[in-house]
Amino acid sequence: MALPNLHLVSFPLCPFVQRSVITLKHKKVPFELTFIDPNDPPAWFRDKSPTGKVPLLLVNRDTPVFESAVISEYVDEIAPPRLLPEDPLERAQARAWIAFASDMIMAMHRWMTAPTEQAFREARDEAAKGLARMEEQCQAGPCFSGSDFSLLDSTLAPVLMRYDLLQDPESPWQPVQYPQLARWWQHVSALPEVKDSTIEDFGERLVRFLNNQEGFAGPRLAGRLAARGH
Repeated sequence: MALPNLHLVSFPLCPFVQRSVITLKHKKVPFELTFIDPNDPPAWFRDKSPTGKVPLLLVNRDTPVFESAVISEYVDEIAPPRLLPEDPLERAQARAWIAFASDMIMAMHRWMTAPTEQAFREARDEAAKGLARMEEQCQAGPCFSGSDFSLLDSTLAPVLMRYDLLQDPESPWQPVQYPQLARWWQHVSALPEVKDSTIEDFGERLVRFLNNQEGFAGPRLAGRLAARGH
């Protein structure tokens, strides 16, 4: 079966589009990638996106698919073998943990952009709870659920990539506390589809984004990241 033309639309720092990029690259599916300014999107994007949010996938240049988890599942279904289990119950459980990983992205964002020191620590503690739950689930065998790469691997990778960059004494991500996740991340971070899933100047753009945040967390994390040469 011939694959459709796929065009992803997002912005350079979006963790949600990154998981779709990882899935596409893992499956070696050709695609276009266009970055827009989400605060000032072009008219064609507003016409195509029902929610006005990124990421958006345009199939055959016209039909929109939105919501990142749906995009990744669509890609998974058109390019076998599938990255979700065949058993209905196991597939439902995988989808539930993918949704949980999506919540972890938002928890991480709240920590990265916390306006006050108290909010920073509260967000850290909340994000750490998510990491602890994932630690209990992770098999690190060497992929999250065993020997084979899955959609859960592509969903969680953007979270650990950012935590790995944003090293901070009060980060939720302390590898020694999460040995299973640390072993998993060591393996997955070296995969080409993960290494090549962001733009070349991602670190510099992240520094600028954090510096533009008002309050406590952004400038603190930007300073630490810039000091390490990103």
